[in-house]
Amino acid sequence: MMANAKNIIRIELPDGSAKEYPKGVSGYEIAESIGERLAKAAFAIEVDGSIKDLHAPIDSDARIRIITYRDDEGKEIFKHSASHIMADAVLKVFPKAKLTIGPAIKDGFYYDFDIDRPFSESDIAKIEKEMDKIVAADHKFIRLEPKTKAEAKAHLKKHHPDNEYKLELMDELGDDKASFYQHDKFVDLCRGPHLPSTGKVKAFKLTKIAGAYWRGDAKNKQLQRIYGVAFPDKKELDQYLHLLREAEKRDHRKIGKELELFSIHDEGPGFPFMLPKGVVLKEELIKYWKELHRKKNYELIETPILLNRKLWETSKHWFNYKENMYTLKIDNEDFAVKPMNCPGGMLVYNEKVHSYKEFPLRVGELGIVHRHELSGTLSGLFRVRVFTQDDAHHFMTEAQMKSEVNFLIDLYKEVYGKFGFDYKVELSTRPEKSIGTDEQWEFLTNTLREVMEDRGMEFKINEGDGAFYGPKIDFHLSDCLGRTWQCGTIQLDMAQPENFDLTYMGEDGTRNHRPVMLHRVVYGSIERFMGILIEHFAGKFPLWLSPVQVILMTVANRFDSYADKIYDKFFEAGIRVERDYRAESIGKKVREAQLQKIPIMLTIGEKEEKYGTVAVRTLDGQIKFGVKPDDLLKLMKKNVESRDLNFRI
Repeated sequence: MMANAKNIIRIELPDGSAKEYPKGVSGYEIAESIGERLAKAAFAIEVDGSIKDLHAPIDSDARIRIITYRDDEGKEIFKHSASHIMADAVLKVFPKAKLTIGPAIKDGFYYDFDIDRPFSESDIAKIEKEMDKIVAADHKFIRLEPKTKAEAKAHLKKHHPDNEYKLELMDELGDDKASFYQHDKFVDLCRGPHLPSTGKVKAFKLTKIAGAYWRGDAKNKQLQRIYGVAFPDKKELDQYLHLLREAEKRDHRKIGKELELFSIHDEGPGFPFMLPKGVVLKEELIKYWKELHRKKNYELIETPILLNRKLWETSKHWFNYKENMYTLKIDNEDFAVKPMNCPGGMLVYNEKVHSYKEFPLRVGELGIVHRHELSGTLSGLFRVRVFTQDDAHHFMTEAQMKSEVNFLIDLYKEVYGKFGFDYKVELSTRPEKSIGTDEQWEFLTNTLREVMEDRGMEFKINEGDGAFYGPKIDFHLSDCLGRTWQCGTIQLDMAQPENFDLTYMGEDGTRNHRPVMLHRVVYGSIERFMGILIEHFAGKFPLWLSPVQVILMTVANRFDSYADKIYDKFFEAGIRVERDYRAESIGKKVREAQLQKIPIMLTIGEKEEKYGTVAVRTLDGQIKFGVKPDDLLKLMKKNVESRDLNFRI
């Protein structure tokens, strides 16, 4: 309902209530009228779905939402404002540096600079000192909007002379108006919005220096990138830096090398080598996966790594995913190394006529896939170019969709609980680049939404991040440090069954019925999941996963024969056991076994040989003497079979 007075506007608040304000009222004034605490916490304002600066005037009736640090948008505004403060500080220390771009990212912010030499650690200290001054001065962020493109270019030339990067960015705006943000004398080309002032950034830290190509293209000039984090108070910064130190200790690349799990060589960037102990860890994950899938009535298949262009055109990957695919010619015909398993799985489905009586048909595949990732994005096992995807495809009727999604949610809960993970879920909707009809997308998206709502699940909408063929539910695992990792996914798909002309025989006896297809992974990538587990457990794997489960250590060589009998007993029982009979002290052997994160250490000396026992020490600090080997073996086998996270003597 429109406000009646000429200079009065009606503002609707998120709770549905409404208030009247003078025309031209700002977000800050609205927040202040609601409460002093809100005004102090306010960063920006959302006006009819568009986020604006807190002091921007509102000239007509609108629905608003005050943005604070609690909101995702507020965190992004906060981090991006911090990047402007950093850029200003860099120019104060290095006046000839050229600014390029400085966005907010998940864990903070960065800014790229064209500078004649790499930044040093001493440079970072100087930049942080200048940032302190800028924050203390509490300069207002002011939005500037030149009326014409020519005026904008003149403004850019004034503040960033000879900066080809900013000019390129402005040219890309086309006929759109350019906007700038200024605090003190610093001006930068920017869409905004920003914080009300620099003083809001109470705590920050510049965390890393790296090289980066302009626009991520190795053909362009290499720039210098500074990463940073920022928070509204020092307590949050200290907590973050503590977690960062803990994360560094748990770095899977470091632990993977120390425990001899995997390696990566210059001869194969992005292509990890699995070492013997890493293979054990991977095979244990696969063993659990296969047992679970057999119990859940999955059939397993294998499809080729190389398939021809015709297949990828049918699946539409050739048109929607080709930049991520490795292609080659065989007998003058285009082929691609598969980036995913689904198209091969559909060829298998089409090998025979299927009936509705077979549905839901669950088909799993541990398929090796290759994806062309940019070299700058590669990171240990987290971002690789080859990995094993624990894929599965469900073929079903429309009436079975909800029950199959429910089945998978229960499956994921079981698997992630096995490793001690909590998780959150997101519903990802149609991306800009997609196939399928509007009706299909709406139907499938609503199906996923309704399943989660019926279960009372909390979920976040992730707009535009679905697969190109269908919407999906993504599962984000929380590790022991509170970090999140996207692993499992449930994707509904009506487009690919049409592309491959998949059919089944219905109750009416005709063979022209179209199945719905469901794509899913649990681990996601087995290699990446290994990396997550390495960091989650800091290499201290539960007994069932540990590459070496027990080590025998003798006090002196005369006890080796007795130790060999115990070794044989454990080895024959399927326990992964090693021996340390070196002429070193028991203290040194124990310390080295602890560094190797071996969960059970058995010490054998005169008393153990005399009484037919072992002295047991566990990695988590349990110690027990006079343990019968058979009793220990029984406890270990029970733990391994149940795959419990904890082992008690």
